[in-house]
Amino acid sequence: MTASATKPSATPSTQPSGASAALPSPASLRAAAQAAAARGEPLVVMTTLTGCPYCDLVRNHYLLPMRREGKVQAVQIDIRDRRSNLQGFQGENTTPAEQARLWKARFAPTVLFLGPDGQELAERLVGVAVPDFYGDYLEARLSEARNKLK
Repeated sequence: MTASATKPSATPSTQPSGASAALPSPASLRAAAQAAAARGEPLVVMTTLTGCPYCDLVRNHYLLPMRREGKVQAVQIDIRDRRSNLQGFQGENTTPAEQARLWKARFAPTVLFLGPDGQELAERLVGVAVPDFYGDYLEARLSEARNKLK
């Protein structure tokens, strides 16, 4: 991405898809969402699957560059992970797979925009229907979620 680019989500990153990078997987959704809200940001959660090319696209070209620039608080959970412990928004212990099931996030990637209590602040993005417009959809959802946090 060039230095003159102002919206990383509008212009995808040129990072190679083979680059070894991942969004963090939270131990606590509540703590992650509260930290994001303290900065006036929604918690952006992407559900992912190993080997999912659309997940790689959203992660590497949109969410990771925005996270590196401090423009988004984003994490990921694997919808098939039944082994890792995850603390939910009410302090309950669960797994990433169970949390994704509770959210009814059956497709990967699904990007959710969550407030400090786990409420959805904007319509989720499910899949990548039109890659050329994904950045615009992401920006619109982020803007809506930020406005609801004010």
